[in-house]
Amino acid sequence: MIASINFENSIIILFAVTMFYVAMSSRMEAYIKMLAAQGALLFAVSMHSISPSDYITFSFIIFETLVLKTIVIPLYLMKLIRRNEIQREAKPSIPNLYSLMIVSAITAVGFLFAYWLTGTRQPVNPLFFGGAISVILAALFIIMTRKKLITHIIAFIFLENGIFLLSLSVAQEMPFIVNLGVMLDIFAWVLLAGIFVKMIQTSFTGQNIDSLKGLRD
Repeated sequence: MIASINFENSIIILFAVTMFYVAMSSRMEAYIKMLAAQGALLFAVSMHSISPSDYITFSFIIFETLVLKTIVIPLYLMKLIRRNEIQREAKPSIPNLYSLMIVSAITAVGFLFAYWLTGTRQPVNPLFFGGAISVILAALFIIMTRKKLITHIIAFIFLENGIFLLSLSVAQEMPFIVNLGVMLDIFAWVLLAGIFVKMIQTSFTGQNIDSLKGLRD
């Protein structure tokens, strides 16, 4: 039992730490590798948190975390950036070193807030909650400070991964219909975003969102 708890704790900490690497890196392939790593970590923690007695829910979680989040979506995005020759993020609004410091602070606050929850008798798993909030806020920070469209797409998926973990913090078994809706939403969004990025690439020389500001005039 203790070993299982320690394993879950290690997985959640690693899940939150992946955003450190995202914050300090400018390489698109690094972002996607962290996306795949998060999917694998979510798969691992789900296997320890969800009872296999509900065969349909258990199979669905395996498909969503292992197949979609770890393999299908990262491979699709990797193919997308290579086809469009998108290698690095444009110069961010905040330097990577400062981004790392801010994401570190966000993570610390998230886990401190989770620790505070342990004394409020709220029906949540505090460590899961802290990891989830940290990743959600860090993903929002990446969206606000990065300029390329594909980076925003990837950060949106990071945010959804945080929401997935947040649902685990509230209940040991996630509602099947709600989770199905989230999965279909993210999968369709990624596909449409890929088409959009391809169309933008044919009209603009780069993927910097600054190129789109003139469309408002």
